[in-house]
Amino acid sequence: MADELTPETPEEEQPKKTHKQRKNGLYPGVSDELAENMRTGWADTELHGLEPIAQAAHTAARRAALSERFPGERLVVPAGRLKTRSNDTEYPFRASTEYAYLTGDQTENGVLVLEPTGETGHTATIYLLPRSDRENGEFWLSGQGELWVGRRHSLAEAEQLLGIPAQDVRKLAEALTEAEGPVRAVRGHDAVIESALTDKVTKERDEELRVYLSEARAVKDEFEIGELQKAVDSTVRGFEDVVKVLDKAEATSERYIEGTFFLRARVEGNDVGYGSICAAGSHACTLHWVRNDGDVRSGDLLLLDAGVETHSLYTADVTRTLPINGTYTDIQRKIYDAVYESQEAGIAAVKPGAKFRDFHDASQHVLAEKLVEWGLLEGPVERVLELGLQRRWTLHGTGHMLGMDVHDCAAARTEAYVDGTLEPGMCLTVEPGLYFQADDLTVPEEYRGIGVRIEDDILVTEDGNRNMSAGLPRTSTDVEAWMARLKG
Repeated sequence: MADELTPETPEEEQPKKTHKQRKNGLYPGVSDELAENMRTGWADTELHGLEPIAQAAHTAARRAALSERFPGERLVVPAGRLKTRSNDTEYPFRASTEYAYLTGDQTENGVLVLEPTGETGHTATIYLLPRSDRENGEFWLSGQGELWVGRRHSLAEAEQLLGIPAQDVRKLAEALTEAEGPVRAVRGHDAVIESALTDKVTKERDEELRVYLSEARAVKDEFEIGELQKAVDSTVRGFEDVVKVLDKAEATSERYIEGTFFLRARVEGNDVGYGSICAAGSHACTLHWVRNDGDVRSGDLLLLDAGVETHSLYTADVTRTLPINGTYTDIQRKIYDAVYESQEAGIAAVKPGAKFRDFHDASQHVLAEKLVEWGLLEGPVERVLELGLQRRWTLHGTGHMLGMDVHDCAAARTEAYVDGTLEPGMCLTVEPGLYFQADDLTVPEEYRGIGVRIEDDILVTEDGNRNMSAGLPRTSTDVEAWMARLKG
């Protein structure tokens, strides 16, 4: 990784300043002759006639709804800034969900501002870093300059792509400091912007904005549904990739599974939507096992919970529990089939007008019945459910909203989410599971160390639901046949 000249001062704070040198850089400085040489001889690369991004009409409609909800108030929604991973290296940037939802843009330091035009209506402006300056040398001296991290769109190009007037973000903090009138901002992404607004906002008002934007994402438009289906379809192919290399994973570790799925996510999408859970053997009993450093053994199960995130930041969230050697043992099949039956009941309960909790209740009822039937709990089933006794082995809720965040709409009011009613266009997961810990002395030894989860992404439709991840088999028999076919 090259390490010669980069500034110590953030680029956006020094548009006309001399760039500082990295400590311990190999060059003592920049000669006047080199600086002059670097200013000239560059072709004009401005892009013209750009088509708007695919979601531009949808983001405009979302901004219009936001404007209507908060008339007469300035609304500030930042993308966020780069975060340091170690010393002078950063984590890959991921724009805040609220910002990307309202603009379609994903660049660091961006800020959307809706300026009120009076008692009703707003003028939207997107504030961005312009292309790095050729005149003062930041394009080759700055660590975030064009020759170091790649070309940014110019403000004019951004306007064409996003359908929003664009201005230089480096001037925004000062303008917000001087601005008057009521303001709401999405917090937690940009400390510079929050500092500029510190005496103009309140926690309560900002929370109302965050809650609104969370609830607005509950019902997906046609663009979002299409993106979610893309994410799911890529995820299906990622699961197929994993099955084909299970022999290599046995020779290495769970990391081989993680890397295999990640390759599909990076080739067909932006990234994984969350840390992949590649849990072999008893690791399947750890709900969010993301260390992925364990052994992969024939005869054990692999619980693979993973999702591809599209370039527009919509993610799938799918789980299958697979026999590593291609065939379930009797006890593995018994537990797997119980979870499948539970999931079937849950999926059947997903439909317009149903309560969000209905699919959870339906799934849990089946699991409780099985646990009583197997003698692990004393019935009746209604008593088990009332006391939540099944949770020793089921642990988690049966699903959640899905979208730009894997746990989408998380800031929504309880009455609008878990106590709410399903509508067409909502997308959610149905993911029951049973987990018998390796050290659980309350169950027969043959159960211990087995964890099973089956998870699918379900779209609420006008007349019921559609399983968006139906491309992956779910019954134990179909899983075995699918694995045999992929392994040749």
